[in-house]
Amino acid sequence: MRNIIRTDETHPLTWRLRKDQQPVWLKEYCNNNGYASIKKTFNNLNSKELTNIIIESGLRGRGGAGFPTGIKWNSFHENTSKDLTIYLICNADEMEPGTYKDKLLMEQLPHQLIEGMLLGAFAINACIGYIFLRGEYIQSGINLQKAICEAYNAGYLGKNILHSGFSFDIFLHMGAGRYICGEETALINSLEGKRANPRFKPPFPSVSGLWGKPTCVNNVETLSNVPSIVHYGVSWYKNLSKGSDSGTKMMGFSGKVKNPGVWEVPFGISAREILEEYACGMKDNFKLKAWQPGGAGTALLTPSHIDTPMDFTNVQKCGSRLGTAISMAIDNTIDIVSLLLNIEEFFSRESCGWCTPCRDGLPWIVNILKDLKNKKGHEGDIETLENICLDLNPGKTFCAHAPGAISPLLSGIKYFRSEFELGISNKKYIFNHIKGIQSNLLNFKLFKK
Repeated sequence: MRNIIRTDETHPLTWRLRKDQQPVWLKEYCNNNGYASIKKTFNNLNSKELTNIIIESGLRGRGGAGFPTGIKWNSFHENTSKDLTIYLICNADEMEPGTYKDKLLMEQLPHQLIEGMLLGAFAINACIGYIFLRGEYIQSGINLQKAICEAYNAGYLGKNILHSGFSFDIFLHMGAGRYICGEETALINSLEGKRANPRFKPPFPSVSGLWGKPTCVNNVETLSNVPSIVHYGVSWYKNLSKGSDSGTKMMGFSGKVKNPGVWEVPFGISAREILEEYACGMKDNFKLKAWQPGGAGTALLTPSHIDTPMDFTNVQKCGSRLGTAISMAIDNTIDIVSLLLNIEEFFSRESCGWCTPCRDGLPWIVNILKDLKNKKGHEGDIETLENICLDLNPGKTFCAHAPGAISPLLSGIKYFRSEFELGISNKKYIFNHIKGIQSNLLNFKLFKK
């Protein structure tokens, strides 16, 4: 792997990381410009000016959808009354299989997230914040809670922060372990103590969210970018990128690679460079067969796509999504049908059951894939899978859960159809075909009588 030197000029998210991988606590964080952006904001900016900085920076959501953060924040200036309580929620429910970028940021740089939440709260005039944390992230919870206590004791949280007149409180909430809570309205329902079902939209959370109040939901990595943008400026942040999207991104590779991990790299870097220079290539005797660019819910790509620049636009042009940008290398020993069965079983289990296409369609897909894996498939099963997917497309289900679930399946059929065909039992097909002929002959005789 290349010798990666992190500096504040090139790695706004990770330059403070310690070599011993221990958390950076308040004193050390402040000695490295920690909370400097808070002081700069309180002394020089109002909430609208801060929001405009984030709009100009081009910061996009890092949870997977890539929605412009500043545009989301700006809606609170347009649609909310100053008399309303406004909430800011940090979505730390990182349950996308193969993704672990937020975990690193929360465990080792918890104050950076708190500072980002403070700035986000100031921008939208929120007075209360929640960190909705994945229940299995025990160490993240311990470190975040300690950092929150440190921030309160130092005057960075609570009433009249740094004598600015601005007040903000943060509460840590451990989730119960459901993938659907990554959807912001399902997260809000869960936080209220309800079943984690997505809500009808509109109204959007910016109008009616947590307990009916205006609510903004941002990802951990998204909020962690904000302090550096405010401290160093918009032009600096945009110039970090090699591609069409601004700034840097936590990206990585897992699978049969020599050095699996996550690194902060500029947008526009190619997937090949991450795989070969950072992950050090495939392990000996393994070859790249396919890869997913950003989690289990992104479409499979082939080695022919490995030179794709890793940004939202270029990955989409290839027929997939950047997603979380933590890629999975699928090696030549992996059976694609078995891989997809594992993925679809996960998505089927994690469906909230709210809408029929998702609730019934995903288990149907799982059953067909089980038959194909066990070489007991029927003629027409592949076409049936494709037809089921038509009913799980965007706009036909209540939320994006099912459309995300079918993305790897459809791409698997597209690029590796022959592996699906191997799962069809010809004997079973001949038997059913003969039964069909016999049934037609019987109907014909009865008709003649």
